[in-house]
Amino acid sequence: MNLPLIPPMLATPGTLPPLPQDARWAYETKQDGQRVVLYAAGDGSLVLRARSGEVVTGAYPELLPLGAALGATPAVLDGEVLAPDEQGRADFQLLQSRMGLVQAPGRAARRAAELPVHLVLFDVLHLGQHPLLRLPYVRRRALLEELALTGPHWSTPAALVGHGEQALRATREHGLEGLVCKRLDSVYEPGVRSRAWIKIRNMHSEDVVVGGWLPGKGRLTGLPGAVLVGQRAAGRLRYVGGVGTGWSEAERHRLAALLGAVGSDVCPFDPVPPVPGARWVLPRLVGEVRYSTRTRAGMLRQPSWLRLRPDLAPEESSADLPDDLV
Repeated sequence: MNLPLIPPMLATPGTLPPLPQDARWAYETKQDGQRVVLYAAGDGSLVLRARSGEVVTGAYPELLPLGAALGATPAVLDGEVLAPDEQGRADFQLLQSRMGLVQAPGRAARRAAELPVHLVLFDVLHLGQHPLLRLPYVRRRALLEELALTGPHWSTPAALVGHGEQALRATREHGLEGLVCKRLDSVYEPGVRSRAWIKIRNMHSEDVVVGGWLPGKGRLTGLPGAVLVGQRAAGRLRYVGGVGTGWSEAERHRLAALLGAVGSDVCPFDPVPPVPGARWVLPRLVGEVRYSTRTRAGMLRQPSWLRLRPDLAPEESSADLPDDLV
């Protein structure tokens, strides 16, 4: 059977729906993985396509038995591939070691044995001979759950209807990436970033010390394109990443003046990070940044600048970082 190619529907960043509308929405955990659309032709075969449309089936051989689990029923499913850490939480850094193995079946099979992935299913877009895109979310969800797709490397976690505040609080308490809110009457809009789906990312904020910067390009020539930041650990300033977003134009110019006043030929980070083109500064400026999670090495993921903290001394910016942080 020729199944239709369906680009995934996307969620719009936002906040929880108003409380009076809470019962009209379903809430699902936001996963930190690789979005995939799965095509099962009904003959036991399975094809996985990434959000870009690229076929990524070869990277995840442990998911192939899902085609047999669907039996003779052709289906197009929407989901996310995760790489769980030792605590069972999705770790995107772990997943990256699997994502690049599409054209290396031997290596993919070995990595699957060492680091198996898990597929979370959350929508069904086509089933049997029937396109389901125009059905409301609540009907598609019911059809998905009727498939009872639970296996060694895949599952269909329940969605919570209503109780959005409790759901969001639970994701924060368990250190999860966030929440996706889906309107119960929403149709599936292929490739569209829709207001019918809202994503809420749990962000953290911490104080950091500015130890360097990277020159901007284009309209930012002469200004910092990113600042290089660190935190104190074991008596040293450890590099935790570069921050290139979050400033207004006026704030960027102010930061440029401050960085120019504390320039240095010596890198303040220990060890020195491999950042080509870095300009070092004396570690006197403290800022507050927002970020989603940390990598296993302690680096900040998706950091953005919040504000300068002139009220804090650089020694006050410390963190419990791994000893092997680079």
